[in-house]
Amino acid sequence: MRLEYNSRMSEFKGIPVRQGPARSGEKYTTPQGFTAIKDGMKRAAAAGAGTQVGAPRKPPWLRAPLPAGKGFASVKQIVREHRLSTVCEEAKCPNIGECWNAGTATVMLMGAVCTRACRFCAVDTGNPRGWLDPQEPDNVARSVELMKLKYVVLTSVDRDDLPDGGAAHYAAAIRAIKRRNPETAVEALTPDFQGVLRDVQTVVESGLEVFAQNVETVRRLTHPVRDPRAGYEQTLAVLRHAKVHRPLVLTKTSLMLGLGETDAEIRDTMGDLRAVGVDILTLGQYLRPTPNHLSVERFVTPEQFDHYREWALGLGFLECVSGPLVRSSYRAEQALARNNAGLDNGRLAG
Repeated sequence: MRLEYNSRMSEFKGIPVRQGPARSGEKYTTPQGFTAIKDGMKRAAAAGAGTQVGAPRKPPWLRAPLPAGKGFASVKQIVREHRLSTVCEEAKCPNIGECWNAGTATVMLMGAVCTRACRFCAVDTGNPRGWLDPQEPDNVARSVELMKLKYVVLTSVDRDDLPDGGAAHYAAAIRAIKRRNPETAVEALTPDFQGVLRDVQTVVESGLEVFAQNVETVRRLTHPVRDPRAGYEQTLAVLRHAKVHRPLVLTKTSLMLGLGETDAEIRDTMGDLRAVGVDILTLGQYLRPTPNHLSVERFVTPEQFDHYREWALGLGFLECVSGPLVRSSYRAEQALARNNAGLDNGRLAG
């Protein structure tokens, strides 16, 4: 379904709100009638994010091919026909071409507008005021069937405007997938539900195989990297509870590197994650999505990613998928192959 917008400007509490296609950092009106900020960060935030004068040039191992091909077009058509949002598009993932050509996509539930504004994330931010698409669980299940997926990742925006943070909606989508596709494994990369553990249980009890919640960065950098409503300890508590409540469900989290963390902090974070029973860890390079977001402090080399993976395996993670272009859901179905999901960082470096 394609929606056309009027290019007029209106006023929202004295601030111009664009009703046409918004530019990054601008406010606009969504089809559901609430306002949001394109790419999550206002332009004024750029000063706080830093202009990154003299920033390092992007190295060759971070180049990804442009999205194209029959598989890409097929997945795109299914996504459009079933009114789905994907984190692949909303978060500007560099792997969208590879994943969609392989017939996989990470579906983003509950719309494309997040109630939080993390300074690394390019998802639009606003207050959906309780809006949900009641047909979404069935639409997602049907899409999984059409794509013939054996493994699907569901993620979502944060929905702090909902009493349960969207936990019941997540559970409904997972159950709908399992009814239509009983052999399909489901991974849910969820919000933190503001640390409300009964909402974590709602999702964990829905029949999924993998429960994920991203810690994103090391303790010291949690703020300002993440929204003030998120928290390092809060994420650890969510992951701990998911594992205790359903020990057979695999738990998973992700770290972005290149935000100013030290090696000692990376290792400490790995230790904290293992202490709460996390099974799978992914490590990837932070890439600045727009000039309004946080600056890149360093580009981690492919060799360093291999080194960090060895640290993680030595600490007891079942697997650590580690590489420059790795994202939370990248090659998720291969996470337990014990081969870095088929990545060859040595070839990237060459």
